[in-house]
Amino acid sequence: MSSAIDPHRPDIKPRDSRFHEHIDTSPNSPAQPDFDEFRNVNNPKHGSVAAQAGYDEGLAFGTERRKRVERRLKVKLDGRFSILVVIYTTKNYIDRNNAAAARLKGFEQDLNLTDTEFQTLLSILYVGYILFQVPSNMLLNRIGRPSLYLPAAMLVWGMISVLTGITKDFVGALLTRFFLGIIEAAFLPGALFILSKWYPKDELSLRYTILYCGNLISNAFGSLIAAGVLANMDGKLGHAAWRWLFYIEGALTMFFALVAIPMLPDFPHNTKRGFTEEERQVAQLRMLEDVGELDQDSREEKWYTGFVLAMSDWKIYILMLSLTACVTGLSFNIYFPTLTKTLGYGTTETLLLAAPPWVFSCLLALVNSWHSDRTQEKFWHSTWPLLMGIMGFIISMATQPTNKAARYVALFFQAGSYAGYIIMYTWMSSSFPRPPAKRAVALAFMNALSQTGNIAGSYVWPAKYGPSYVRSYGVVLAMFVATILLNIWFRSILVAANRRLAEGERAFGEHSDTAEQAAKLESTTVRDAKQMQKGFRFLI
Repeated sequence: MSSAIDPHRPDIKPRDSRFHEHIDTSPNSPAQPDFDEFRNVNNPKHGSVAAQAGYDEGLAFGTERRKRVERRLKVKLDGRFSILVVIYTTKNYIDRNNAAAARLKGFEQDLNLTDTEFQTLLSILYVGYILFQVPSNMLLNRIGRPSLYLPAAMLVWGMISVLTGITKDFVGALLTRFFLGIIEAAFLPGALFILSKWYPKDELSLRYTILYCGNLISNAFGSLIAAGVLANMDGKLGHAAWRWLFYIEGALTMFFALVAIPMLPDFPHNTKRGFTEEERQVAQLRMLEDVGELDQDSREEKWYTGFVLAMSDWKIYILMLSLTACVTGLSFNIYFPTLTKTLGYGTTETLLLAAPPWVFSCLLALVNSWHSDRTQEKFWHSTWPLLMGIMGFIISMATQPTNKAARYVALFFQAGSYAGYIIMYTWMSSSFPRPPAKRAVALAFMNALSQTGNIAGSYVWPAKYGPSYVRSYGVVLAMFVATILLNIWFRSILVAANRRLAEGERAFGEHSDTAEQAAKLESTTVRDAKQMQKGFRFLI
């Protein structure tokens, strides 16, 4: 890496990045490698990073053998993690979209729900979802078996979805939705964490986006499935069409849970099934080269160490507030069939028209994330889609429901704003990389607390504001503006941190007390500060 680094747009080469957020400094801990020697992967004195770390030197970065193994490894990983996209698709439809679709075909009438009770059913899911994400990820990191942990959770929430279809009143539906949120808390933070254990940060944005496309696809094709079920299953075996919707979605979830057990890997250091020893070594080397240490926690760390480290890093709270505002702004997703219905079409036509905006959103997100990975830039890639969403809100506020063309185009702009939200997720991982226990808690905590935006968002779109929903659009527009402002603040903090790191690289060589000052500024240990100055830069 060049020594002259612009702190505003650092010339980042991901494989040269070194950062230890926590290093075991106890007397009995093994000696840490000299990361000055890691800077040159072909150090003639000490050999490659692979050799220094005790791996086969033929797998060192840049060798032909390494390239072949890495290509094979990534093909396997992408194929096996594809099940997460399928799971996320069914999960998100069960979360929100099937209830909104069922609303179009008698869900409220059969259960004698008021408008407020229906909104409560949507929001109660997030109570359990918020409370149990951090404990779930701490447990996942501790047991280290995502191949069993995540499918087990899937089986249970699929069963709960089926039970939603047999409820008779508000209380029954409320209980199933509450417990559904508790069990589903395992999935998204767990999926984000396991992906961050296998992919370096120059590959992570695209993989997070592919995963999150499961959400966008559920909005698109879930509506098509709902259209078919609601149009053709009413009265079959004596059950209303909306009940069949929950039966079918729950059964699909349980089926994919069984498929996921042999497909999902565990972590690079303990996975066995489906990988050669060479591939496992390369998987661990990739993470070592990405940040400068193996992606494992110290054996001497307490079970709560990651929690303490995460909660004491105040940067987390700024990004969490930004995500919360963004999720509130994205609450139109919950009512997307309702907003589409304001165009004046029937139930089947409404659900069919709801699909294309989400296909557009998925394609846009993939291109945006690919470019973000290429340029290693986060702020602008998260901001411009939100500005496009704001444009969509303004169009919807400024036009009458009779102007179908303009309002339908506005729905495309609104759905496209998800491309920015996804980049914010990748910003989480790159801003809090090590140790894994801290990253697990940080991902779960920020994702969990940001879901309070979904609780608030459930009440932003009451029927009395329709069909124009001008007040509702005003609220979500303000939330997007707040998101952008908070992201500017977060970016300025990272820019300042990069500037201190650049200054530290010079000062560490000149002044013996500089390490202590840097450690105090960065809220880390002196040893951590010394490692951070070895070329690491936050992505901005």
